[in-house]
Amino acid sequence: MKTITCKSYGPPLKVVRTTQVPTPTPKDNEILIKIHATAVNDYDWSLTLGKPYLYRLMFGLFKPKHGLLGMELSGTVVALGTKANKFKIGDEVMGDTSEYGFGTFAEYISINEKAVIPKPQALNFEEAAALPHASCLALQALRDLGRIQDGQKILINGGGGGVGTIGLQLAKLYNCEVTGVDAQEKLGMMTALGYDHVMDYKKVNFTQAGNRYDLILDCKSNKASLTYLNALNPSGQYISIGGKPFNLIGLLLWGKLVPLFSSKRLKILALKPNIGLDYICDLIAQQKIRSQIDGPYTLEDAGRLIQYFGEGRHEGKIVMNIKP
Repeated sequence: MKTITCKSYGPPLKVVRTTQVPTPTPKDNEILIKIHATAVNDYDWSLTLGKPYLYRLMFGLFKPKHGLLGMELSGTVVALGTKANKFKIGDEVMGDTSEYGFGTFAEYISINEKAVIPKPQALNFEEAAALPHASCLALQALRDLGRIQDGQKILINGGGGGVGTIGLQLAKLYNCEVTGVDAQEKLGMMTALGYDHVMDYKKVNFTQAGNRYDLILDCKSNKASLTYLNALNPSGQYISIGGKPFNLIGLLLWGKLVPLFSSKRLKILALKPNIGLDYICDLIAQQKIRSQIDGPYTLEDAGRLIQYFGEGRHEGKIVMNIKP
């Protein structure tokens, strides 16, 4: 079968390769999935570069230990392990596989059956591949951790990416006033999608703009931790879903200290893969929200697409079709 791998660290266009490997056989609790679509995530960008260097403690010091790219999929079950009983052959599935393994940039994957959920018929394969990771980040940050309330003022930093575009739509279900921050090139798309206000991050530092928000969802976390307090209303909450390790360490430390002198809160989301994904799929089926897809592209274009992702030029979620 065809798979996309990374055997050394460096620019994606140089180190990402298409290779042929045997199609795997599912182990006891695994299912073999024929993958129809997959999506690019920060994991793929970080793995190919081996940066930030702290990640190499997980990925491998001098080269990737496994080099498997991809952590989201939609596809069809084509074989079952001897103890797998959650699905039957022919079932359509989707999910974020990161809790059980990686390697969705491939024609097939053998993975624990708990790594995926049934794909609703209302979603096509591209829509299904775009949802698992980004939508669960947005949902768990806003609803579960942030306790979003009707009519709040919300800011989303990185508002034009996969998490931001879903986060906006979830916030609008609560009649919130939403500001999005991203690159100038994305602001038109963001306005069309429904943002009330948009900012070019190169021109405006939202922590110094004088506006205050009840809830900030940050997909970048690229500023000094305490500066976020400037942009929060009293009792406002800042929630990071990721960023550079040292920034996150700072947020973790200040998150414990800030409650000693302020009613504001700094939090980091610990994602629970696929939790809430059923709810997101129901919203899609009811046409209350929709996937914002950049693509679909081909699997062979993976190296260029990872570079494209890393440069932050994508609008919504980068999705690839996988053809035999």
